[in-house]
Amino acid sequence: KSRPGSSSIIITCRFQVDLVAEGSGRAAADESQKPGGQGGVAAKGSEEAKGRFRVNFVDPSAGDESPAEPGGGLEGGGVSFQNGGDTVLSEGSLHSGGGGHHHYYYDTHTNTYYLRTFGHNTMDAVPRIDHYRHTAAELGEKLIRPSLAELHDELDKVSIYLFYLFIYFIFLSSLQEPFEDGYANGEEGTPPGEADATYAADSKGIVKFGWIKGVLVRCMLNIWGVMLFIRLSWIVGQAGIALSVLVIAMATVVTTITGLSTSAIATNGFIRGGGAYYLISRSLGPEFGGAIGLIFAFANAVAVAMYVVGFAETVVELLQENGALMLDETNDIRIIGAITVLVLLGISVAGMEWEAKAQIVLLVILLFAIGDFIIGTFIPLDSKKAKGFFGYKAEIFTENFGPDFRKDETFFSVFAIFFPAATGILAGANISGDLADPQSAIPKGTLLAILITTLVYIGIAVSVGACVVRDATGNINNTIITELTNCTTAACKLHFDFSSCQKTTCHYGLMNNFQVMSMVSGFAPLISAGIFSATLSSALASLVSAPKIFQALCKDNIYPGLLMFAKGYGKNNEPLRGYILTFLIALGFILIAELNVIAPIISNFFLASYALINFSVFHASLAKSPGWRPAFKYYNMWVSLVGAILCCIVMFVINWWAALLTYVIVLGLYIYVTYKKPDVNWGSSTQALTYLSALQHSVRLAGVEDHIKNFRPQCLVMTGAPNSRPALIHLVHAFTKNVGLMICVHFLKGPRRQAIKELSADLARYQRWLIKNKMKAFYAPVHAEDLRDGGQYLMQAAGLVQNAEVRTVLFTKHRKQEYITRRTSSTVFLKSFTNSLFLNLLDSKGPRSPLNLADQRLLDASSQFQKKQGKNTIDVWWLFDDGGLTLLIPYLLTTKKKWKDCKIRVFIGGKINRIDHDRRAMATLLSKFRIDFSDIMVLGDINTKPKKENIAAFEEMVEPFRLHEDDKEQDIADKMKEDEPWRITDNELELYKTKSYRQIRLNELLKEHSSTANVIVMSLPVARKGAVSSALYMAWLEVLSKDLPPVLLVRGNHQSVLTFYS
Repeated sequence: KSRPGSSSIIITCRFQVDLVAEGSGRAAADESQKPGGQGGVAAKGSEEAKGRFRVNFVDPSAGDESPAEPGGGLEGGGVSFQNGGDTVLSEGSLHSGGGGHHHYYYDTHTNTYYLRTFGHNTMDAVPRIDHYRHTAAELGEKLIRPSLAELHDELDKVSIYLFYLFIYFIFLSSLQEPFEDGYANGEEGTPPGEADATYAADSKGIVKFGWIKGVLVRCMLNIWGVMLFIRLSWIVGQAGIALSVLVIAMATVVTTITGLSTSAIATNGFIRGGGAYYLISRSLGPEFGGAIGLIFAFANAVAVAMYVVGFAETVVELLQENGALMLDETNDIRIIGAITVLVLLGISVAGMEWEAKAQIVLLVILLFAIGDFIIGTFIPLDSKKAKGFFGYKAEIFTENFGPDFRKDETFFSVFAIFFPAATGILAGANISGDLADPQSAIPKGTLLAILITTLVYIGIAVSVGACVVRDATGNINNTIITELTNCTTAACKLHFDFSSCQKTTCHYGLMNNFQVMSMVSGFAPLISAGIFSATLSSALASLVSAPKIFQALCKDNIYPGLLMFAKGYGKNNEPLRGYILTFLIALGFILIAELNVIAPIISNFFLASYALINFSVFHASLAKSPGWRPAFKYYNMWVSLVGAILCCIVMFVINWWAALLTYVIVLGLYIYVTYKKPDVNWGSSTQALTYLSALQHSVRLAGVEDHIKNFRPQCLVMTGAPNSRPALIHLVHAFTKNVGLMICVHFLKGPRRQAIKELSADLARYQRWLIKNKMKAFYAPVHAEDLRDGGQYLMQAAGLVQNAEVRTVLFTKHRKQEYITRRTSSTVFLKSFTNSLFLNLLDSKGPRSPLNLADQRLLDASSQFQKKQGKNTIDVWWLFDDGGLTLLIPYLLTTKKKWKDCKIRVFIGGKINRIDHDRRAMATLLSKFRIDFSDIMVLGDINTKPKKENIAAFEEMVEPFRLHEDDKEQDIADKMKEDEPWRITDNELELYKTKSYRQIRLNELLKEHSSTANVIVMSLPVARKGAVSSALYMAWLEVLSKDLPPVLLVRGNHQSVLTFYS
């Protein structure tokens, strides 16, 4: 509404928008800040107004009364946008007190939202991070920059005002400052519309970890598993110190390369929850990501059972030593395992903060256990010498330096046993949604964890190899009192005789005792506590990782049946349903208590994930996508490729059948996801490489000269909206699928600006329609003043490689009211592009019908080429040699599944006295072309005069389009001919009477011979340039195809597309 005496314009609903005259300057804004001041009052004189405006947002929930004025006091919280200057949002204005309406005042002095740039009134926006967000981000909502159309002043003033109101909505949402993807854990955020203070209070409950607690601690705990305390000494006994260090180094090479690749992917953009699944899916696409995400989540779930069973076995051994078994060894493992996994579930469900505290406690215990072992190596007790521990001795180091493989063990079998200990490097990345800064935390924490754990593994391997002999009896009576002269073993030189171990099985030493570290340590119970800590920490990490990975997978809806597991609970969006599922899987495998078979499969699942992470970096680098810009620079695409290959090799080293099974499962899931085609677009490197490959091949093909043997139809199909002419689409697709190019053309007319908007919207919509209907084609909308211009544009521009013009033009005739337009346009095409192939699809079976019946016919005909065509014929009327296109298209149709039962019949023109000769000549030609046919018919009576009733019907059809210049004055006739050049003159009709009769006669022959064919492919008549009018030419096509099955009129450009040379 407008106020008398003011140039203000006010739009009142929940908003009040005031147009402020420039002359009022800042005074108007200042006035609006005073209690009771008149907000939005402009200076008099509308000629002075220059588009400044103020927005006052009124909270209707604060009261029922309407404000007397659009403005309010600052204390009242008035909201004002000013196009002429930047304004400020005061904190008091957000939560104003007092009664009445609540006004929210926003001033853009500190936050410029397109209102003022470089001191000038403009909608143009300066660079800002909020323009580049997806939906929501840690520092604010996504902002929408003005489009070029808006900058070109396409919108009117009211639209601009509404545009600013929309920006204000975005600003209010940004006050909540949600997390990086709008969710606390990559999933669920603070409900929109809450106040800033409320959000700040709620955000205190959200747990986010730094790189030490979130990544370093978890990775170290996962890598320091049971292997450190139970199996490392045995590995040193078998492989020796040197090869043990090599085993550790080889495992470290694989994990380090994977860590570098993980760091590269993690720093190439924002990382959300999902860990390895998120990294792989956003790099290689949903196919690989969906396959790996499922098996990786399953592997973590089963790993919980593995670690818990390892813990339970240790507890049962202690119970057995003290004679305190509850039932028997197996059932005790099940009971203790079930209780343990239930306790771990309780810790996980309690929240990530409790889980993190538990991990810290377990790490402290683990570090004490390692320290206890190191201290113990310097305290060799006499009571331990009989068990093989002598302290650091050069003799022992020398003896244990080389390998001594026993019981069919080899270097690779020992490596296969050790490598699973190194598979915990993704423990930190798996909770990426709970990291405060995953881009910084994942590289630092992961690589440092690999370094620290590797040094500890090597240090303990060297220490235990230098302190403990391979075999010991444990009998103190084996002490050598007198010095022997033929001592060869280290134990003998240290006055112990363990030679009996060569004949009988001993129970001590590196080769025989898995509890060497307990024996060496200063306080053995602390080593047992370390074993408990290692198993429980790994189990807890896997119990947390599996649900979060699974939740991210389900959230992306890769597997629709699992969508229920995407729901999260609480401020941290905890996947409680995923926790329950993981618990049930782990409990099931614990109760089975047979993990020796499943263990190698789980290790291979982890390795498959590592292989794909490495391959992702190689693939992304190979694709050369501009979007591949990792902040982490210490990677190399070829090193990553080597890492991927090493992971695949290690899979076979660990267990060949498990590796094959992993490949089969991954391949099966990949095929399933590919078949389902999830509707996601993550900008994967697969897309980038597809584009790069297509570009390179197109450039390469541009330098290759065309050859007849490689001719492929490139079809420009004038469909309009593709879903409006399904029969035409399906017919052309039948002979271009996997063979040639098909472009569906849609001409848009009308005002250019409106047409461009429709063009942009239609492009994505109809291309999706083609993909959904499995049409391998392109959709090409074009704006043109008329059909002629549009056809010319596309004929010159569309196509592939060096010959830009499209080789084949197709369109269909329908609807009587479009008849004349299509007649004129088709002649234009024929005259303007004689170097292109021309093809016209006419479906005019049966007489003309009323509109409702015609629509029913169109509905029935729309699906006629979608179904299997059966054992019928494709009749080819090859009347003129156009280069072979008339024959090639039917052949291509018969190569498709729906048309394979159809036989080709060939009809040619000839003379009555040469019918046999012409048939043999054509049969010879077709055999040389290697095209199968069922029959050849020579028509010797083409030039026979048609029936009188058909001639009369033709004359009746063309009558409305004749000029009748002989019956008019010369001036009037000339004027009509100039205004309507498509009309048929009397001279023209007489001049081309013979040709007209030929088309009528051909229609009679077509009805006689081809009325039952599935489709008729026929040579298209050629109109002489500048001589035949559009109406007469279209009349020939009409009479030629009248009352027939679908007719495909084809005219090649008289360049050969068939050859019989090799």
